[in-house]
Formats: sequence, C-alpha cells, structure tokens
Amino acid sequence: MTDPKNRPFLINKDADGNVRLTVRSTRYNSQGYPLVTAQMQDELFKTATAARAFAQEHFGARPGEYSAK
Repeated sequence: MTDPKNRPFLINKDADGNVRLTVRSTRYNSQGYPLVTAQMQDELFKTATAARAFAQEHFGARPGEYSAK
C-alpha cells in the first residue's frame, strides 16, 4: 500500500461534468522540502473508474495511489 501522503493521481470533475486525471510528481530540494509538479491529462472521462483504468494502463498506477476531489 502506498503512503497516504503520496497519492500521485488526482481524479476530479471539471465544470462541464467530465472526470479529469492529474498526474503529480514530487521531488525534494536540498533542504528536504517537497516540490510538487502537477500535469493534467488531455483525456476526458465519463467516470472515475475509466480514469483509474487509464492511469493503470499508461502510468502503472496501483490501488491506493488515487485521491479524489
């Protein structure tokens, strides 16, 4: 299971009601401060399940690596 603080995949709905997937990456500077970069994917999904399937297929996502907003 992934550490609850490390959830690199964000699934949320946009203003039009489409489900969107954002892939986040975290790296740390020399003082140990986290620097998070987020990249929203261009694809639109009808359901969160479809977004999870896309993340598993293209990014190797595992259960527990998702957060929803």
